[in-house]
Amino acid sequence: MAKRTTQSTVSDDQVRALLERYRCPVPFHAVRTRFLGNIASPDMEDSPLKVIKALWGGELPAFDNLDAANELLSVLVMGLWNRLTRHQERTAPFRLTRLDLPASREGLATLARIRREELDGFVEGLFGERESLDLPERAHKAISALAEIRAMVEGTRELAENPAKPADPKEVAVTLGHFRELTRIAEHELHEAVLSCSRARRQLLQAMSIERPVPH
Repeated sequence: MAKRTTQSTVSDDQVRALLERYRCPVPFHAVRTRFLGNIASPDMEDSPLKVIKALWGGELPAFDNLDAANELLSVLVMGLWNRLTRHQERTAPFRLTRLDLPASREGLATLARIRREELDGFVEGLFGERESLDLPERAHKAISALAEIRAMVEGTRELAENPAKPADPKEVAVTLGHFRELTRIAEHELHEAVLSCSRARRQLLQAMSIERPVPH
């Protein structure tokens, strides 16, 4: 019988293992940012279950039994999802994936691909199935900045993966240094987008709430 997992006992390695076991086509680093985007999204039609199903193309993977299904949902919702909700606080900024990669063409290509997938995941989580959203001004500015960063990292990935292009080790090292700065900027803009959208979401919920009349 699968052991019920709580938020405090779920590790990133445990989440990765389950995603690999069920052959999730979305890598763990992109799952994190997709969840984060949806947590902050002003579009409140998506539920955690719907977002999780979308990882597998719209349907949950096949399970051997109900306990296995409960284990996956517990780890992803009670564990990872709930843990990511803390990044809606000003004092808890989100951090992108840190990797110990060689200062080589291959290392640069890998880092660029992961950063692109993380940024794509956040936007996918934020927008869901919608083509557009009425975002707060600060969030709109952040998304525009993230789009520019996404274009830069994707351009770097294409160059790094092109064997016809020269890749001087010194230039690779310099580019990796630039990526550290881009990562810092991306994290700042991600955090501002989350804070802005979360604030707008709370305001919308408050406006939608109706005070129950007191019976006389």
